[in-house]
Amino acid sequence: MKNIKTKVLTTAVIACLMCGCEMTQSNNEQMLSHTASSFQKANLSKDFIKGADISTLIEMEQAGFVYRNEKGEPEDCLKILRDNGIDYIRVRLWVDPKDQNGNLYGAGNNDLATDLELVRRAKKLGMKVLLDFHYSDFWTDPGKQFKPKSWENLSFEELNDAIYKYSKDVMSTFKDAGLTPEMVQIGNEVNSGILWPEGKSWGGDGHEFDRLSLLLKSAIKGVKEAVGSDSKIMLHLAKGPDNGAFKWWFDEITKRDVDFDVIGMSMYTWWDGPISALTDNIKWVKNQYGKDVMVVEGSYPYTLESDDSLAQDIDAEGVKKSGYEASVNGQYQYLKDLMENVDKAGGTGFFYWEAAWKTAPGISWASPAGMAYIKCGADCQHGNARENQALFDKSGKVLPSIKVFNN
Repeated sequence: MKNIKTKVLTTAVIACLMCGCEMTQSNNEQMLSHTASSFQKANLSKDFIKGADISTLIEMEQAGFVYRNEKGEPEDCLKILRDNGIDYIRVRLWVDPKDQNGNLYGAGNNDLATDLELVRRAKKLGMKVLLDFHYSDFWTDPGKQFKPKSWENLSFEELNDAIYKYSKDVMSTFKDAGLTPEMVQIGNEVNSGILWPEGKSWGGDGHEFDRLSLLLKSAIKGVKEAVGSDSKIMLHLAKGPDNGAFKWWFDEITKRDVDFDVIGMSMYTWWDGPISALTDNIKWVKNQYGKDVMVVEGSYPYTLESDDSLAQDIDAEGVKKSGYEASVNGQYQYLKDLMENVDKAGGTGFFYWEAAWKTAPGISWASPAGMAYIKCGADCQHGNARENQALFDKSGKVLPSIKVFNN
């Protein structure tokens, strides 16, 4: 499939040379529509989870962005995703994503009220839910794990109690609303731990994992006291192909008897490595720890063009390293190869990260207030570096590459 666009373009160029026609943008769009019917669903196990993170959806809608189905008709984004085979959503949860003056941090502003609405809409459509606790007021990843503002001056014992009560309260709220998530992440990309500095996994006194494990156990206890076994517990690391990182982290966690059900991985091939390394690690991790394993973050660009002033996360060099072209066909082929190989390796699912995050007035990965919270310096800029990795084009129309999920 990766060469379909090239073959179509070649045929069209020959025809134009013979007939003297002009290659225009409309010609290119027409050729793309001719290839759309060639997109086939990936060959996956019946129970393989096909998910999408849609955390910024409400903010995008509030900014006036309109999502369109394959006919170009305005339609609910979640319905478009569901009708194209996506059966699970993922939403991140921040504790208090605004400053003391009420200035929102951006990137979805995913507080509890926002997530309740997203989950309500998804479940009404029959979709399942993965709730991603960040245990912060804004972005967390291996490079930053800032404590919520209201937790900053707590002792370790108080912090341990706070994460327990918060986890229990959140899950009780979802349960009382009839919206219990089927799966819950305890932290986001927690290679470096959570709730720094107390919960950091390295660079301390040798007891880093003792403290981190206590915090994880307290959060999990809160979840289980609220919903019992109705929500599976996931622990999620970045850099899915990195076997050394997973062995180091999960050896420490399992020897301290942290109770969980699923291991989640992020996979951005231009940063993390090839699909073959990912699948090798999935096999090893699944065999070593006896848990379900899935990729809960991944994406690929359908173009390298930017719709705002912020440079994209992936450039031409990253595309070259990845081995897939930055096109709708390239996006499709990468996702097909990725999901089929994850499935064959014993992985149980895949979530496309921020499937609906585009550009619109006021949309950014962080507002000035959000940048201040994560102590982002002068190099940080307003915008979205990922809009070229969505499953919708800049007009809001769903891309034919989404057919890879179609059930």
